[in-house]
Amino acid sequence: MSVPAPGPLAGIRVLDLTTVMMGPFATQILGDYGADVIKIEPPAGDIMRHAPPMRSPGMGAMYMQGNRNKRSVVLDLKTEHDRAALLRLLETADVLVHNVRLVGMRRLDLGPETLCDRFPRLLYVSLVGYGETGPYAGRPAYDDLIQGIAGIPALFAEASGEEPRYVPLVAADRIVGLNAAHAILAGLLHRERGGTGQAIEVPMFETLAQFVLGDHMGGRSFEPALGPPGYGRLLQHDRRPYRTQDGHVCVLVYTDSHWRAFFDAIGRQDVYAATPLFNDIKVRAARYGEAYAFLATELLKRTTVGWLEMLQLHDIPCAPMHDLDSLIDDPHLNAVGFFQTVEHPSEGVLRLTAPPARWSRTPPSIRRLPPRLGEHTAEVLNEIDRPQEA
Repeated sequence: MSVPAPGPLAGIRVLDLTTVMMGPFATQILGDYGADVIKIEPPAGDIMRHAPPMRSPGMGAMYMQGNRNKRSVVLDLKTEHDRAALLRLLETADVLVHNVRLVGMRRLDLGPETLCDRFPRLLYVSLVGYGETGPYAGRPAYDDLIQGIAGIPALFAEASGEEPRYVPLVAADRIVGLNAAHAILAGLLHRERGGTGQAIEVPMFETLAQFVLGDHMGGRSFEPALGPPGYGRLLQHDRRPYRTQDGHVCVLVYTDSHWRAFFDAIGRQDVYAATPLFNDIKVRAARYGEAYAFLATELLKRTTVGWLEMLQLHDIPCAPMHDLDSLIDDPHLNAVGFFQTVEHPSEGVLRLTAPPARWSRTPPSIRRLPPRLGEHTAEVLNEIDRPQEA
């Protein structure tokens, strides 16, 4: 593949000791921005390498979608020799990011106190399940567990009247990974302005709790409480894709002007004019369930294509309800170059999602393909053993 121009983080080196998806997603973002991300893997490799489907052992699809723009180095940090190699790498690094329990890092003499003292310009970033000052510190944490303790399955149950469910994405991992990426960027900016590194802790539970409660703190935002938590509109049973005659459509009839346009579209302006539920946002906010139930009944009267054409004509927010195949085949995503097809030396032709943001001068890009396990061990270790030029 051709070599793109350097990104905005060119010259920044990140040592990535993370596995699964939260940390790798964060460091992939940094790699997309041009950082030299060195993925330090144990001899068995990142566990996500082994999640199917795959063409070759250790090169699972989900691993490859989360680990481009990295170099893979295998080190067994339980051995003194390989810990010494890591310390030599740290002499050249700007960031160390890990999702190992801190007790484990300290046992290896790689805790934040030790490394921040030895490498004062280093950003030492710990991705943990729970903040170290709370009673849950050190507990094992995975996406499902953090979704559950942050209340997401309970919200599904309250809104649907059905059994609690997890979001069918590694949503907690990706949300926390995004937060970790911007924490690292802010830490680098601070260091460049003040000349010092620091230890940064990014906890999964607290991060996702803020994400959930930003919408649902509700009446408990106040002392004393003005009512229960929860944002009523988001918890309505009929806030969902609506059934049509032949499928589903996603519609948000939200403002007074949207409701007016909807009744114009169906030729029932008299109902809109005479009904506060539809023409008065204060009434509607107190009775969202009735408004959404009306839409659920009305949208059964036409086909999906018929509704999309009518709603778009009247400037009412709407979208098709994709499944995974139709999402991948979406014409907009393909028109904006969202996917990049690359030739991998061992995996053949791959289709990777590209960095979504557009930059006018230093665009993110795919410069390195997802690495095979240990592919760059010799290359990277040779770099740190090479005599430095004066």
